[in-house]
Amino acid sequence: MRDVAWDTYPNARDLGGLPTLHSPTGLTQFGRIVRGPRRELLTAEGWNKARAWGLSNVVDIRNADEVGRRDTDPEVDGAAWAGVTVRNHPTEDHDNPDFVAYCMPVLDSPAYWEHNVRILPGLVASALRAVLDAGPGVLVHCAAGRDRTGLIATLLLANAGVPPEAVSADYAMSVRAMAGTAHHGGVAHDRQSTWTTAQTDAFLLQAAPIVERNARGIAATMADLGITADERQGLRDLLVAP
Repeated sequence: MRDVAWDTYPNARDLGGLPTLHSPTGLTQFGRIVRGPRRELLTAEGWNKARAWGLSNVVDIRNADEVGRRDTDPEVDGAAWAGVTVRNHPTEDHDNPDFVAYCMPVLDSPAYWEHNVRILPGLVASALRAVLDAGPGVLVHCAAGRDRTGLIATLLLANAGVPPEAVSADYAMSVRAMAGTAHHGGVAHDRQSTWTTAQTDAFLLQAAPIVERNARGIAATMADLGITADERQGLRDLLVAP
């Protein structure tokens, strides 16, 4: 079961259990990396379950102005996450004019991923390196755990040899999990917050080829990001090494 049951924490999945020829088991390894939404949604029990899973690091890829508890978030004592290292590595820059022009209109779609990589390769690479430095037992999250996290998860899974169709299916799970729910952060309006199942299905028919194209282009993307061969192997080992 890839869904992570950390109390009421939504849209959280282990990146283990997906097919890859790089693994001796034929599958990515469980217990290494979880993708999810903003950590402020975790209850005290959620943190307990996360720590029991093995959580030791969080890579938060949101912008600084998105971080922090909201009135609607659970009240949790800081002791709940004591010993968990949080690393902040935003993948976006909303002050960058090219990012604003090319990415902002489609932030709730994988259509912006290639632009994000092209315009801000250093930020995306920094997030990947933060995951590598964190090692096993890491939660990667943005706000909804769908688009920015979807980009990083796509890069991690494709680099680990997960087939494009399986990478796309993982992205679709996050879209379905968050469709019809309130926007979880950032400056852009989230059109998916009001979507019906039919609207979600129609969107995914268009989005799937984009995700798969990104997965198939992993070698070129990693080169564009300046990720070295050793770093690629280290990231792969996070998900496939026994």
